[in-house]
Amino acid sequence: MIKSVVVREYARLTTGPVENPGLDRATVTKSVFDYLCRLAGQFRASGTQLLEVEGNQWLRLDNFVGILETPCGTTLEILPKHHDTESSEDASRALLARMIQAALDLPARQVGSTDITLFRAPLSEWVRRQFLQALEHLIKRGMKLDYLQVEEEQRNLRGQLDVIRQLHQPPDRSHYFHTRHDVYSFDFPENRLIKSALSMVAKSTQDAASWRLSHELLQVLAEVPVSRAYSQDFKAWRTGRLMAHYSPILPWCQLVLGQHLPMALQGQWHGMSMLFPMEKLFERFVEAALRRALPKTARLKTQVRETYLCQHNDAGFFQLQPDILVEYEGRRVILDAKWKRLNAGARARKYDIAQSDFYQLFAYGHKYIPPGQEHKELVLIYPKTATFGAPLPPFTFAPGMTLWVLPFEFGDQAGDERLILPVEMRLAQLFRSEYCINEEGASE
Repeated sequence: MIKSVVVREYARLTTGPVENPGLDRATVTKSVFDYLCRLAGQFRASGTQLLEVEGNQWLRLDNFVGILETPCGTTLEILPKHHDTESSEDASRALLARMIQAALDLPARQVGSTDITLFRAPLSEWVRRQFLQALEHLIKRGMKLDYLQVEEEQRNLRGQLDVIRQLHQPPDRSHYFHTRHDVYSFDFPENRLIKSALSMVAKSTQDAASWRLSHELLQVLAEVPVSRAYSQDFKAWRTGRLMAHYSPILPWCQLVLGQHLPMALQGQWHGMSMLFPMEKLFERFVEAALRRALPKTARLKTQVRETYLCQHNDAGFFQLQPDILVEYEGRRVILDAKWKRLNAGARARKYDIAQSDFYQLFAYGHKYIPPGQEHKELVLIYPKTATFGAPLPPFTFAPGMTLWVLPFEFGDQAGDERLILPVEMRLAQLFRSEYCINEEGASE
């Protein structure tokens, strides 16, 4: 039986007993502890911080969320820390599933809100089940076969004779023919990756329904070989019109085969591991919510790379890259999402806002918004919490340049997420009324 350890980002792990264990502190085995230390060293070598070692007995996780399956059979599930209490494991798991859906552009048909709410198994089992459902749908539509060229030596002439190789044939084997011919086969990269993912699901799932379905599908794909080089086959995955019906299963294959990591895992273990930087997940989640809410007349761009902070030797220096740029009616608005907690009551501590965040938006405003535009608006977006439930009063950088600090509400199910805007903000004119509140905090 696979052991599951469920924690939140920034949780502390130890091998000894823990008083009042929960989402922020947990006990793991010595093998898991050692594996995480080795893994952290690999991440550190690539410039990524996975965790911090505190002495010889404690590890403190960083802001990555997702799943890590260890060689000893333990599944470490790391959930987002978006609630103030520890009694929200199901809500955190459902939120992470929705964020993964937004980050990977997964179809809503496969990840419905009711499906996520009712499925309370570990996130790894949810991923396996979504993969199996996508594969079922693909098989019903028909898996693609393709022509594969085969070169072989045989007694009978079949296909095209390889004249060059035949001329070099030894006299004692002159009765054999070197031939080339095409066979109609399932053996190509997309199918090989699907078979590899299916085999892994069949071996690792602990859910009875998933185990039964995976073994039934293995019989259907009995003729398909497994992939021997995941990275090469993923690079060869085709995205043309004839392969469009394969696109929904691609992200699930990547998740199952552990392709969603900040770096490639080294070594012999290749479990279903997926890690996402929480900051990036939150950015993509906000972007997806804004795309649904903005009218078609508005244009949303992400990770724009148009300008630099300064010039040096006739070249750009320090590229500026805002998270989101919205264009409408000839105007521009810059939005940046930050996965940090604010406290609207802590005025003396500047609401716990980092000064560097303001410097960043100040540079964006001067470099990305045309000088001739009146009423320049910049937006910092933070998660909505118990201490930050409504927009802060506006900050003025200069006459005509305003910075808004807004909360982003996750909601309880898919489609409920929204950016809370004050009605006096010009950008709010593009949104429906339920997105906007007046100065007293009531919906307008």
